[in-house]
Amino acid sequence: MTEFTEISAGGVVYRRIAARIEVAIAEQRDRITRQMTTRLPKGKIDSGESAEDAAVREVAEEIGLRARVVGALGTAEYEYADGSKRVSKQVHYFLMEWVPGESLELDGEMDRTYWCAIDEAAKKLTFEPEQRAIRWARERLGT
Repeated sequence: MTEFTEISAGGVVYRRIAARIEVAIAEQRDRITRQMTTRLPKGKIDSGESAEDAAVREVAEEIGLRARVVGALGTAEYEYADGSKRVSKQVHYFLMEWVPGESLELDGEMDRTYWCAIDEAAKKLTFEPEQRAIRWARERLGT
């Protein structure tokens, strides 16, 4: 089996509504399993791009929101199989505050995006590394 490495960046985008904190999550059909999944926006870091810039770009492209980086949350590492390839993946997650305004043009990767109470988000997300990113965000935000 051929081994590859991928380095990505993504964000936990949040907003405050009165005393409640909500995060943006999205549904997407997994390209490998074809199963519907719920996930955070993330994607590969382009050549010459910082992880922070990639996270801001991916949030804009995948869920159509402007957001500013508040700080780093942590890095999740995991492996997955893609046909005959074994991929070692690192994802740098950032806490990002939503910047209100018009929605941006989407890249079509996500099927549906919505706001969810941060206390419920980890239960809705399909993958453990993204659930962990929500836990990191909750710690950082003091919820």
